[in-house]
Amino acid sequence: MSDSKQVTWGGRFSDGPSDLMLRFSESVSFDARLAKYDVAVNKAHSAMLAKVGILSKEEKDAIHEGLDRFLKRLEKGEIQWDPALEDVHMNIEQALTKEVPAAAKMHTGRSRNDQIATDMRLFLKEAAAQIRGLLKDCLEILLEKAKAFEDVMIPGYTHLQRAQPVSAAHHLLAYMEMFARDYRRFGAVWEEANECPLGSGALAGSTLPLDREETARLLGFVDDQGKARLTANSMDAISDRDVFLDFAQAAAVCGIHFSRLAEDFILWSSSEFNLLVLPDAFCTGSSLMPQKKNPDAMELLRGKSARLQGNLQTLMVLCKGLPLTYNRDLQEDKPPVFDSYDHLFISLEVLGGCLEGMDFRRENCARAVADPLLLATDLADYLVQQGVAFRRAHHLVGTVVAMAEKANVPIDQLPEEQVRGLDEAFGVDWRDVFSLERARKERRSFGSPGRVPVRDALLNWETRLQEL
Repeated sequence: MSDSKQVTWGGRFSDGPSDLMLRFSESVSFDARLAKYDVAVNKAHSAMLAKVGILSKEEKDAIHEGLDRFLKRLEKGEIQWDPALEDVHMNIEQALTKEVPAAAKMHTGRSRNDQIATDMRLFLKEAAAQIRGLLKDCLEILLEKAKAFEDVMIPGYTHLQRAQPVSAAHHLLAYMEMFARDYRRFGAVWEEANECPLGSGALAGSTLPLDREETARLLGFVDDQGKARLTANSMDAISDRDVFLDFAQAAAVCGIHFSRLAEDFILWSSSEFNLLVLPDAFCTGSSLMPQKKNPDAMELLRGKSARLQGNLQTLMVLCKGLPLTYNRDLQEDKPPVFDSYDHLFISLEVLGGCLEGMDFRRENCARAVADPLLLATDLADYLVQQGVAFRRAHHLVGTVVAMAEKANVPIDQLPEEQVRGLDEAFGVDWRDVFSLERARKERRSFGSPGRVPVRDALLNWETRLQEL
């Protein structure tokens, strides 16, 4: 084993690992993306070592200058990663040590275990903040669309059957509630990641006089008052992957949400529904059929959702049953997290583009909600207000529906005497319930699709978005 390319644990072994083992065990092919975080950790750790007297000021300054040079080369794409050095940490350390001999002291008082845990928490904090930014963008677009389509009525569905009329705004506001929960989840991920594990060592800390609070402050692991936030147990700190699971779970749930939206939009844009127009920029054609406009972006969003769920499952199975503390299995924790971040990021960008370019076909929407059967429940409510027990009201309206189907006429065009003969609760005004405007006006309760509650919700969301 050569001195110029020595693995960190090489002193214990007379022979180096085989080429096959190196190829099997290297992680720099995927953890190289943590390089900027690792540079930050190295700077904070060496600054702390200088503060407690383990490094001289001159050594610390030389290390920091070398790390700054490395970072500039990294930003220019000039770094060649060597799989023989296993991971991003040793690639950086050995590259630095060639220029700065004092860098051989940089790893004092730490392990790659607490080093990677810290790198990943920095990554997860930034990733969560970026995802929240994209979610806010989508929320703002949804709000503008909801305001634009406040007066467009569409059928609401249960069991994929037309159920009751709602405004397009109310439907879009439902997605906003979903994505707002996602926004909060990623905020919780950021909070969980905001604890510094550096100083935990391999599992049992260090006998050296490390100042964990100093490194935490330098790396931004602080609360609102600037107080350092530290992981409380060294064994847990280097083996815990809860925040990885939290991120992957938040991503998977967000994926479920945009997959459900995508399914609605796919249905609505089909010829059978024909309620919605998707932007050409996010659709494709057929290589054979020239008339086709395929909702590929929406279909891919459904597919990405499955991928996000798979990444969560990978992490859960990976962590299940591992004994404390670190096990090499945990090297495989990063690819699913990175993959979830990458695909969630672009999915939310695409979602925003699709939302911005979509439009409702107003005339088709009006025809879709013209069927008076959509207001059959309103007729039952009318009977309840006349003193009829709901179960009987439900049965009576079901009878009226059956009569209309048998006569092959709209429910509100049945003969007066036929309907009123069923029960005296059917007054002369029973047909009045078959009015979309009345239906919107009468739905006054908070959270309902009535005109006033929807208007209040739109105003409320304007305030909520300003506070995010």
